[in-house]
Amino acid sequence: MTERLRVTWVQPEDLLGHELRQASEDGRDATAQAATWHASGGPPSPPRAGASSPPPPPALRALALTLLDELAKLPQPLADREPTPLPAITQACGNTWPKPPHGSDNDTPPATPPHADASAFRLSGASEPASSDDHPPPTTAPRSAPHTPEGTTTPPPPRANAAGSRRSGTPEPVWEPPGPDHHPSAAKPTENPPGPDGHAPLTTAPRASAARPTGNPSGASEPASSDHHPPPTTAPRSAPHAPEGATTPPPPRASVGGSRGSGGPPPVSGRGGAGEQTPLSTHQSHAAWLGRAAGCLLGKPVEKLELPAIRALARATGNWPLNTWFTARGVPAELAAAHPWNRRSAGNSLAENIDGMPEDDDLNYPLLNVLLLQRYGRDFRTSDVALLWLDQLPAGRTFTAERVAYRNLLSGIEPPDTARHHNPFREWIGAAIRADVHGWTHPGDPASAAAQAHRDATLTHTANGVYSAMFVAGTIAAAGGGADVHASLRAGLSVVPPRSRLAQAVRRAIRLARAHTDFDTVVDQLHDAHGHYHWVHAVPNAALLAAALTHADGDFTGSICRAVSGGWDTDSNGATAGSVAGLLAGHPDRLPERWTAPLKNRLATSVVGFDGIGFDELARLTQEALRP
Repeated sequence: MTERLRVTWVQPEDLLGHELRQASEDGRDATAQAATWHASGGPPSPPRAGASSPPPPPALRALALTLLDELAKLPQPLADREPTPLPAITQACGNTWPKPPHGSDNDTPPATPPHADASAFRLSGASEPASSDDHPPPTTAPRSAPHTPEGTTTPPPPRANAAGSRRSGTPEPVWEPPGPDHHPSAAKPTENPPGPDGHAPLTTAPRASAARPTGNPSGASEPASSDHHPPPTTAPRSAPHAPEGATTPPPPRASVGGSRGSGGPPPVSGRGGAGEQTPLSTHQSHAAWLGRAAGCLLGKPVEKLELPAIRALARATGNWPLNTWFTARGVPAELAAAHPWNRRSAGNSLAENIDGMPEDDDLNYPLLNVLLLQRYGRDFRTSDVALLWLDQLPAGRTFTAERVAYRNLLSGIEPPDTARHHNPFREWIGAAIRADVHGWTHPGDPASAAAQAHRDATLTHTANGVYSAMFVAGTIAAAGGGADVHASLRAGLSVVPPRSRLAQAVRRAIRLARAHTDFDTVVDQLHDAHGHYHWVHAVPNAALLAAALTHADGDFTGSICRAVSGGWDTDSNGATAGSVAGLLAGHPDRLPERWTAPLKNRLATSVVGFDGIGFDELARLTQEALRP
């Protein structure tokens, strides 16, 4: 008897279980379909894997296909609150949608998202894809400024110590400082709604003109922490509703071995940003790439593990609060057996065996989006994303919503239907891990970054899945434009419909991070609130990301360690937190060497023609792609 092939993330019987779960989350009444499925012996969705076992009989698979079609026709109660088309999103955001920088060519979003049409999208035009499957101020003296590329005007700051560094300087804020810690109810809209965190609508300042850097970054191989932070503007933690303008110094950080939650208490000063609105330099891009890789690599060995397992494994080696790479050395055998490391990452992502950056979709997609901009420019269409994938991305390196959309493309289904047809993963995290480049493309312009991310995301995602990408792109664009981490997060929220589940979850997460010095407490409350979602869903992961960045105040080590220590999609959250914090740092030499040296300036990837590429070269290619 021939053994049956079980391809993950596309089997109808597995998609059906996930779609029933999705229906319970988006408010559709799927009682009848669930009863039919369970009465016929249909299994629930696999809790953590991509396919159930054993495979079902043919009749059950046929029933799954029928029920998937029925579920797609059910009324969508949240459709008005959680639209997918860009014009409807901007309308839902109202006057919180950020104003473009003066002189921007992207003053308004397109009237309709430029999806493919029948004449523009032809599968026959795509070539066959290749196959594969806590932190004191720095005490060291400033380094001599290395050679910088032509047009670069700011020398790098001193290198951080191993635990990171604080930054100095008080750049002009790009966004208005926050008022009191007031958070409006998202239950009903207002004619002129407040900003996403209860503040005035965000506006951007004019960009200063600057020459673009050219060539490779010179003398920049490892990163550290960023160098600028504006004066504290948030209210004291003990009095969250204090009068506007009240300030307080940040509380003392816990020691690495202290009793506080992962990473210690959160400072409130709001570090980050280079204080300028200029196109990203190669150094900034390099720091963001390195940050993304380090954060991803930190989270890889514990991906798919439950939160108690992550905490137990780290505590067993004295690494809690989480402060460095995970290691198997010193883990008791019975604990290791009960909570095995991620099987694909155990051999290349622990402290004892890291040798460069191993392949991960959290790095593949940003690389693909650099190629997207090189090939099609910033005005790319959703169909262009599809054609690039078919040309450059092996199908076996796609997962969840991306794999379903890939299958739909090969079946002749065109965007944006590729995101909807038999795709129960359309509100998961996949679009968010592709969004960094869209923020890098538009420093200081979160609206344009979000619109660009929307065109990418709608190939594979809808509603909250799309919002997660827009949130990340808006946050990164603000950070690249000089905002600190808190203003950056507000910018990210400004492009998300305020009544959506994702916006509500992110606002609550930020409040929790401001209210508690123990990050474990923050995480526990997030899991209590959002534990009913799948661990890859966009809503809980966006909330955790926002909480981690807020609590760490933009510090690099604190950001990635908090993001990973919170569980759920550990490598993706670590990657995005590292990208934001690396960009806030602004230069590779501002990131702790202990995070970047193991990367060895080498990325493994199955994106055709780029295996082994260096992060310095990725930064150079990113800069080339950003040129008009």
